[in-house]
Amino acid sequence: MITEYQQRLRERYLAAAVMSAPTPWQPVLNHRIAIGGLLGIGFAANPDTGQDLVMVVSSAGHGLFDAVTGAKIARDRDPDPATSTPDTHPDLTCPGVGPLAGTPVRIAGLFGGGLHSTTPDGWTLDTVSPDWPHDRVILSADGGAHKGPAGGTWWHVFHSEHSELRAAGFSPSGLTLAVATSSDLTLWTRPELHIEN
Repeated sequence: MITEYQQRLRERYLAAAVMSAPTPWQPVLNHRIAIGGLLGIGFAANPDTGQDLVMVVSSAGHGLFDAVTGAKIARDRDPDPATSTPDTHPDLTCPGVGPLAGTPVRIAGLFGGGLHSTTPDGWTLDTVSPDWPHDRVILSADGGAHKGPAGGTWWHVFHSEHSELRAAGFSPSGLTLAVATSSDLTLWTRPELHIEN
Protein backbone atom coordinates (compact mmCIF):
# COMPACT_ATOMS: atom_id res chain seq x y z
CA MET A 1 0.00 0.00 0.00
CA ILE A 2 1.37 3.40 -0.90
CA THR A 3 0.60 6.65 0.88
CA GLU A 4 -1.48 9.44 -0.62
CA TYR A 5 1.71 11.51 -1.07
CA GLN A 6 3.43 8.64 -2.90
CA GLN A 7 0.41 8.22 -5.16
CA ARG A 8 0.44 11.93 -6.07
CA LEU A 9 4.16 11.76 -6.79
CA ARG A 10 3.67 8.67 -8.96
CA GLU A 11 0.91 10.41 -10.90
CA ARG A 12 3.13 13.48 -11.39
CA TYR A 13 5.88 11.35 -12.94
CA LEU A 14 3.43 9.41 -15.12
CA ALA A 15 1.94 12.66 -16.45
CA ALA A 16 5.32 14.17 -17.37
CA ALA A 17 6.20 13.74 -21.05
CA VAL A 18 9.83 13.35 -22.11
CA MET A 19 11.20 16.83 -22.72
CA SER A 20 14.43 18.51 -23.72
CA ALA A 21 16.93 19.23 -20.98
CA PRO A 22 16.94 22.92 -20.05
CA THR A 23 19.62 25.47 -20.86
CA PRO A 24 22.59 25.23 -20.47
CA TRP A 25 22.37 21.47 -21.17
CA GLN A 26 22.69 20.56 -24.86
CA PRO A 27 22.32 17.10 -26.41
CA VAL A 28 25.48 15.55 -27.80
CA LEU A 29 24.46 14.56 -31.31
CA ASN A 30 20.74 14.52 -32.05
CA HIS A 31 20.30 10.83 -31.37
CA ARG A 32 21.37 8.06 -29.06
CA ILE A 33 24.65 6.27 -29.73
CA ALA A 34 23.72 2.65 -30.47
CA ILE A 35 25.77 0.16 -28.44
CA GLY A 36 24.43 -3.37 -28.38
CA GLY A 37 25.00 -5.38 -25.22
CA LEU A 38 26.03 -2.33 -23.18
CA LEU A 39 27.04 -3.42 -19.67
CA GLY A 40 28.19 -0.16 -18.11
CA ILE A 41 29.89 3.21 -18.49
CA GLY A 42 32.42 5.32 -16.66
CA PHE A 43 33.89 8.80 -16.89
CA ALA A 44 37.50 9.95 -17.04
CA ALA A 45 39.26 13.15 -18.00
CA ASN A 46 41.32 13.32 -21.17
CA PRO A 47 44.93 13.50 -19.89
CA ASP A 48 45.84 16.02 -22.61
CA THR A 49 42.85 18.40 -22.50
CA GLY A 50 41.01 17.66 -19.25
CA GLN A 51 37.81 17.22 -21.29
CA ASP A 52 35.28 14.57 -20.23
CA LEU A 53 35.56 11.13 -21.83
CA VAL A 54 33.02 8.31 -21.52
CA MET A 55 34.22 4.71 -21.48
CA VAL A 56 31.68 2.09 -22.51
CA VAL A 57 31.94 -1.60 -21.60
CA SER A 58 29.79 -3.89 -23.73
CA SER A 59 29.58 -7.52 -24.73
CA ALA A 60 31.53 -6.50 -27.87
CA GLY A 61 34.47 -4.91 -26.02
CA HIS A 62 35.43 -1.48 -24.75
CA GLY A 63 34.95 1.90 -26.40
CA LEU A 64 35.93 5.46 -25.53
CA PHE A 65 33.87 8.48 -26.57
CA ASP A 66 34.44 12.22 -26.49
CA ALA A 67 31.66 13.52 -24.22
CA VAL A 68 31.38 16.87 -26.04
CA THR A 69 31.16 15.61 -29.64
CA GLY A 70 30.07 11.98 -29.19
CA ALA A 71 32.95 10.86 -31.44
CA LYS A 72 34.40 7.41 -30.81
CA ILE A 73 38.09 7.95 -30.12
CA ALA A 74 39.26 4.45 -29.18
CA ARG A 75 38.03 0.87 -29.38
CA ASP A 76 39.20 -2.50 -28.05
CA ARG A 77 37.13 -5.29 -29.56
CA ASP A 78 39.07 -8.03 -27.77
CA PRO A 79 39.90 -6.96 -24.19
CA ASP A 80 41.69 -9.36 -21.86
CA PRO A 81 38.98 -11.72 -20.51
CA ALA A 82 40.46 -11.33 -17.02
CA THR A 83 39.61 -7.59 -17.00
CA SER A 84 36.93 -7.24 -19.69
CA THR A 85 34.10 -6.63 -17.22
CA PRO A 86 34.20 -4.55 -14.03
CA ASP A 87 33.08 -7.39 -11.77
CA THR A 88 36.57 -8.88 -12.03
CA HIS A 89 37.99 -6.02 -9.92
CA PRO A 90 36.91 -5.03 -6.38
CA ASP A 91 36.67 -1.35 -7.41
CA LEU A 92 34.48 -2.16 -10.45
CA THR A 93 37.14 -0.90 -12.86
CA CYS A 94 38.25 -1.83 -16.33
CA PRO A 95 41.54 -0.81 -17.95
CA GLY A 96 41.23 2.35 -20.04
CA VAL A 97 41.73 2.40 -23.79
CA GLY A 98 43.24 4.96 -26.18
CA PRO A 99 44.47 8.03 -24.26
CA LEU A 100 43.40 6.30 -21.03
CA ALA A 101 45.58 3.21 -21.62
CA GLY A 102 47.10 2.12 -18.33
CA THR A 103 44.48 4.00 -16.29
CA PRO A 104 41.71 2.07 -14.49
CA VAL A 105 38.24 3.52 -15.12
CA ARG A 106 35.39 2.90 -12.66
CA ILE A 107 32.36 1.46 -14.45
CA ALA A 108 28.73 1.77 -13.30
CA GLY A 109 26.03 -0.47 -14.71
CA LEU A 110 24.93 -4.07 -14.74
CA PHE A 111 27.52 -5.15 -12.16
CA GLY A 112 26.82 -2.30 -9.71
CA GLY A 113 28.47 0.99 -8.93
CA GLY A 114 27.08 4.41 -9.67
CA LEU A 115 27.72 7.77 -11.27
CA HIS A 116 27.50 11.18 -9.59
CA SER A 117 23.88 12.15 -8.87
CA THR A 118 24.64 15.84 -8.23
CA THR A 119 26.88 18.57 -9.63
CA PRO A 120 28.87 21.18 -7.67
CA ASP A 121 26.42 23.89 -8.83
CA GLY A 122 23.22 22.16 -7.73
CA TRP A 123 21.86 20.01 -10.58
CA THR A 124 20.41 16.68 -9.43
CA LEU A 125 19.62 13.50 -11.32
CA ASP A 126 17.16 10.86 -10.14
CA THR A 127 15.83 7.65 -11.62
CA VAL A 128 12.19 6.91 -10.88
CA SER A 129 10.03 3.95 -11.89
CA PRO A 130 6.33 4.79 -11.59
CA ASP A 131 5.57 2.21 -14.29
CA TRP A 132 8.28 -0.33 -13.48
CA PRO A 133 10.24 -1.81 -15.23
CA HIS A 134 10.36 1.34 -17.38
CA ASP A 135 12.71 3.79 -15.70
CA ARG A 136 12.49 7.57 -16.12
CA VAL A 137 15.45 9.90 -15.67
CA ILE A 138 14.62 13.19 -13.95
CA LEU A 139 16.97 16.19 -14.12
CA SER A 140 16.26 18.88 -11.55
CA ALA A 141 17.44 22.30 -10.45
CA ASP A 142 15.52 22.17 -7.16
CA GLY A 143 17.71 19.74 -5.26
CA GLY A 144 15.63 16.74 -6.28
CA ALA A 145 12.37 17.97 -4.71
CA HIS A 146 10.52 17.75 -8.07
CA LYS A 147 7.89 20.25 -6.94
CA GLY A 148 5.37 21.74 -9.32
CA PRO A 149 4.77 20.66 -12.91
CA ALA A 150 7.47 19.19 -15.14
CA GLY A 151 9.40 21.82 -17.07
CA GLY A 152 9.59 24.29 -14.17
CA THR A 153 12.41 23.12 -11.90
CA TRP A 154 12.52 19.48 -13.00
CA TRP A 155 12.54 17.77 -16.41
CA HIS A 156 11.75 14.21 -17.52
CA VAL A 157 14.71 13.90 -19.93
CA PHE A 158 14.78 10.15 -20.65
CA HIS A 159 12.38 7.20 -20.60
CA SER A 160 13.78 3.69 -20.95
CA GLU A 161 10.81 2.00 -22.58
CA HIS A 162 12.66 -0.36 -24.94
CA SER A 163 15.91 -1.20 -23.14
CA GLU A 164 17.02 -1.82 -19.58
CA LEU A 165 18.59 1.16 -17.82
CA ARG A 166 22.22 0.49 -16.89
CA ALA A 167 23.41 3.81 -15.40
CA ALA A 168 22.54 7.50 -15.30
CA GLY A 169 24.55 10.34 -13.83
CA PHE A 170 26.98 13.20 -14.15
CA SER A 171 30.69 13.21 -14.86
CA PRO A 172 32.89 14.23 -11.90
CA SER A 173 33.38 17.63 -13.57
CA GLY A 174 29.60 18.18 -13.64
CA LEU A 175 29.78 19.14 -17.33
CA THR A 176 28.41 15.91 -18.81
CA LEU A 177 25.20 14.00 -18.16
CA ALA A 178 24.95 10.41 -19.41
CA VAL A 179 22.19 7.82 -19.60
CA ALA A 180 23.18 4.28 -20.60
CA THR A 181 20.78 1.46 -21.41
CA SER A 182 21.44 -2.09 -22.57
CA SER A 183 21.32 -0.82 -26.18
CA ASP A 184 22.49 2.80 -26.28
CA LEU A 185 24.21 5.82 -24.76
CA THR A 186 22.68 9.31 -24.56
CA LEU A 187 24.79 12.33 -23.60
CA TRP A 188 24.19 15.98 -22.74
CA THR A 189 26.93 18.55 -22.16
CA ARG A 190 27.36 22.14 -21.05
CA PRO A 191 30.31 24.53 -21.35
CA GLU A 192 30.84 25.47 -17.70
CA LEU A 193 29.65 25.26 -14.12
CA HIS A 194 27.59 28.12 -12.73
CA ILE A 195 28.47 28.50 -9.08
CA GLU A 196 27.12 31.60 -7.33
CA ASN A 197 29.15 33.16 -4.55
